[in-house]
Amino acid sequence: EQKTPIWKRLLFSRTLEEKNKSHKVAYIAVMTALTLVVNALEIKFGGIQFSLTIFIAAFAGLYLGAVSGFCCCFLGDMIGFFIHPFGEYSPWIGIATGLMAFLIAGCLWLPKAKKYLPIYLILGCLAIFAVCTCGITTLYLNKVWYKSMTYRECLTMRLFAQGQVWNSIVNSVLTVLVLPLLVKVKPLRI
Repeated sequence: EQKTPIWKRLLFSRTLEEKNKSHKVAYIAVMTALTLVVNALEIKFGGIQFSLTIFIAAFAGLYLGAVSGFCCCFLGDMIGFFIHPFGEYSPWIGIATGLMAFLIAGCLWLPKAKKYLPIYLILGCLAIFAVCTCGITTLYLNKVWYKSMTYRECLTMRLFAQGQVWNSIVNSVLTVLVLPLLVKVKPLRI
């Protein structure tokens, strides 16, 4: 049995790998539309801004693959901004959103991925929190919007005063509990 080349595994998940080009485009387009809707909708609970962006990005990465999931989430963020603009558009936020899908898709490359999927998803969620939430997004906001604050002050304010930590926890719990169940749905072929 011939193994799939690394570049193909990076581009597409096993679900998309076996599809023809038009099916691949359709799957990516539908997931992009879903990420667009999720990015355009934000729920506020008091001062906490809540969205399901992390969970949907994780699903996109798991379902589409690393590069396809990244592109889907990046485009969903960009198009979502044009539909529901808030301030200025930042490609850095789109890159952070795309990396969420990329990092979760990377979990499937680890040994015995399906057997240890919940553990790998926990690691993926921690990587998302460190790289995307605390790293890229907070650094961007600190350099552009909160210039008078130090990075640590900005991070503390964003995580605790704005409640981003709760949004991350809820999305991570959903990711760890729901995605392993979706993997078991045979028609999805994840």
